[in-house]
Amino acid sequence: MGIHEIIKNSVLELYNGEIDLKKIILVVGATAVLAVYLFAVYQIVTRKTFYSRNFNISLVALAVITTGIILTIQTSIVVSLGMVGALSIVRFRTAVKEPMDLIFLFWAISIGIICGAGLFEVAVIISFAVTILIFMLDQVPVSRAPLILIVNADKFECKESVDGVLKETCRWFRIKSRNVSENQTDMVYEIRTAKEDECLKAVREIKGIRSVSMIDHDGETTF
Repeated sequence: MGIHEIIKNSVLELYNGEIDLKKIILVVGATAVLAVYLFAVYQIVTRKTFYSRNFNISLVALAVITTGIILTIQTSIVVSLGMVGALSIVRFRTAVKEPMDLIFLFWAISIGIICGAGLFEVAVIISFAVTILIFMLDQVPVSRAPLILIVNADKFECKESVDGVLKETCRWFRIKSRNVSENQTDMVYEIRTAKEDECLKAVREIKGIRSVSMIDHDGETTF
């Protein structure tokens, strides 16, 4: 027997051409249980942001569908090659804007692949490990984002008075933009202060100030 025949027989032995019904029920059931667990984790993690129920349901369906694909691929080398070719031409145009959503998508696909391969213990351990890491890292304290102070004034000379007030009421401040027109001046500051109301009131009382706005945002912070 030549080397080519040995390799050919070894590859073909990986594809027995049969799927036992009991195995299908076991694999799909285990995948469904882990997918429901993933559903619950995603619902808890996104409690502070915009929660999409449809996206969460799609994670469960994605894990089960991926398991079905892996089981089908195991039956025949012809089917596996055809499946790879069919999936390679699929293009998804929807952009994933939230990084955590991308993590959960990859997590759901991984559950389907690992369970489809019959490695249930690996899928369980990885799911628990990822869950613990997500909740642990979510508890790590982060620096509070600075406030945004928007000042509308009659003239640019008001900037010196505004800077004087901010020096007294803020721990730190920095001007981000200036927009000067013929009859109005708009200034945007980045500030850190524990005296928000006092700062607003003091700036508003400056002569020539039309309006003052303070915005709190949840953007990225710099250290």
